[in-house]
Amino acid sequence: MVAQLTDAQTAAREEPFDAGAFFRMGKRVVVKIGSALLVDQTGGLRSDWLRGLAADVAALREGGAQVALVSSGSIALGRGILGLPKRGALPLEKAQAAAAVGQIGLARAYAEALAPYGLVAAQVLLTLDDTHDRRRYLNGRSTMKTLLALGAVPIVNENDTVATDEIRYGDNDRLAAQAALTLEADRLILLSDVDGLYTANPNLDPTAQRLPVVREITPEIAAMAGDPVSGFSKGGMKTKVMAAQTALQGGCAMAILKGDMERPLLALAENRTPCTWFLPMHTPQSARKRWISGLKTEGAFIVDAGAARALKRGGSLLPAGVKEVRGAFGRGAPVAIHDEAGAQLGVALAAYDSLEAAKAAGRQSDELESILGHPGRTEISHRDDMAIWSES
Repeated sequence: MVAQLTDAQTAAREEPFDAGAFFRMGKRVVVKIGSALLVDQTGGLRSDWLRGLAADVAALREGGAQVALVSSGSIALGRGILGLPKRGALPLEKAQAAAAVGQIGLARAYAEALAPYGLVAAQVLLTLDDTHDRRRYLNGRSTMKTLLALGAVPIVNENDTVATDEIRYGDNDRLAAQAALTLEADRLILLSDVDGLYTANPNLDPTAQRLPVVREITPEIAAMAGDPVSGFSKGGMKTKVMAAQTALQGGCAMAILKGDMERPLLALAENRTPCTWFLPMHTPQSARKRWISGLKTEGAFIVDAGAARALKRGGSLLPAGVKEVRGAFGRGAPVAIHDEAGAQLGVALAAYDSLEAAKAAGRQSDELESILGHPGRTEISHRDDMAIWSES
């Protein structure tokens, strides 16, 4: 089959786009590392490559970006340590045993690679349930954003030691996209064994052409996805395109590039490596506020005039500004914000459930611990978790 480009794809390929400059503008970057990049054919860790990646992470941090890593490799590394077959599917219990052993070595390797740059590695293990359950999602989001604020580098992986098929992501491409949305990242980089999205499988079709830029994932674009080609990786191009769809919905740009070179992120920043960029229509912040504004609300906060003015100026909703709490809802639920005249000002994701919010209403932040019996959050809802109509 001869690969054909549509007019839109041709325009995307030909339009000037400085990929390196675009990457360097990222302020919060999530990088996904595939198993084949970290673990060699014998099941050993590729330590030199990992040290180069650590240097790239340090350079991004020095440039002002926060960085989180989504790392495959625990099962592949554990296979080698336990003497299990290097390739092929393992029974679930052996795969989980390999993950348990490999995760220790992987965490230690990241910690040792980042330490010379004064960077602290933090291990974060997730399952699909953790991002689907509201409370666990909020707790994980809060922890990861706090780690970034404290200067640590979260190393995220699926919790393979406990996850079974019904609670698995199944591949770290989609886990990386979810992590990017959770952290409101503006750049997601998939370091893989392919250098981008092609019009057809380049291993089978010599006329296949790589697409440097994709501005919309049409059914035609999605149909270009192929199958896994390496011995370790579970995700093929299909999962990468699915990850791109998730990332773009959250306003996060995503790049696919071949990661087996030394210092792959530096090469990306300097325009020295081919890749495919998927570009969103919105920023992560505006995409999140659009999503919040469309949620069905479960209750209401009635706020005083001072709070209403502060919200319209972009402030957070503080307990002192809440006059009344209506309805029953859990922490993280979408709640309408109304002024005292009854006009809706917007929608907030509640930092408290309705019972605790009612106790906190009208109180100063320094009173919350004595009222609630535990140190309370400063805001009823943070400005990043609200969509106010005047700012939407």
